[in-house]
Amino acid sequence: MEPSRFIKQNKPLWTELEEMLGAIGKRRKTALRADRIDRFTELYKAVSAHLAAMQTYRPHDETTLYLNQLVARAHNLLYNANNSSVTQLKDFFAEYFPKLLQARLPFVGFAALLFVFGGLLGFFAVWRDPLNLHLIVPESIASHIDPTATDLPRDNLQSPLMSTTIMLNNIRVAIMAFLSGITLGVGTIYLLVFNGLLIGALAAVFMQAGQSYVFWAYILPHGIIELTAIFIAGGAGLYMGYRFFVPGPYSRKRMFLESARESVQLLIGTVPLFIVAGLIEGYITPATLPLAAKYGVAAITLLLLAAYYVFGTIRKRRRQEQGQLAG
Repeated sequence: MEPSRFIKQNKPLWTELEEMLGAIGKRRKTALRADRIDRFTELYKAVSAHLAAMQTYRPHDETTLYLNQLVARAHNLLYNANNSSVTQLKDFFAEYFPKLLQARLPFVGFAALLFVFGGLLGFFAVWRDPLNLHLIVPESIASHIDPTATDLPRDNLQSPLMSTTIMLNNIRVAIMAFLSGITLGVGTIYLLVFNGLLIGALAAVFMQAGQSYVFWAYILPHGIIELTAIFIAGGAGLYMGYRFFVPGPYSRKRMFLESARESVQLLIGTVPLFIVAGLIEGYITPATLPLAAKYGVAAITLLLLAAYYVFGTIRKRRRQEQGQLAG
């Protein structure tokens, strides 16, 4: 299959379906006219067949993702009468979000690498000269760091107010990483590296004091979920910048706006992660639990994230197989 010829031949149908969806979306309370139902159904079936073909021959192409979103929107409209908001929310997190996450995994992975890079810089800078801590970490924090007190209980942090404050702060960081995509990814890169610097610098301080085991016991229980969400948001911002420079077969403006819409959906998908991370950081992290138990919580969060990703991959593969059979 020649992609350029395939796109040129079928693009009018995709545009027609997209315009019809847009028109219906502006008047959601109005039922689809009878004389347009047949045409809508025809377009839905045709574009579904095109999607199946693209998933077979070009599964990672931008056009494939575009068609997948178009078919999903049409499907939701067709079955909207029997589809409650709860069901739509379930479908988003069970199917669409994992699929979108898998498609943008290279950018999420690059965001994680930027964070690790910053972490290594911060670690070795402080390891070489402990005074560098005051150059990396804000003085209000650096002056109160006491590695020997990390094993003391912090019951004052165990409150719904602190949990909510932590959660909102983490969401703010993720939103900033996402919005920095408007700077063509430059701001996103800075935020990821800078936050990595902070963690790396603190890790060096506690390792020099022989308190690494304690330090990571207070970081990992909430940190695995929290950092995963930040990496996803950062990857969304990086993708926006990438699409501005590499628009593909479409116009630069269209691809940038399309990438912004996808990135917003990625950001929405991180909200439950931040809620869970905030609850753990507000209640479990400061609790007077054995350090081994905190590492156990961290391991459980990692396993749950991995299970969610694998489950999404399996559902995606089954969808592709069903689409190929339908085509």
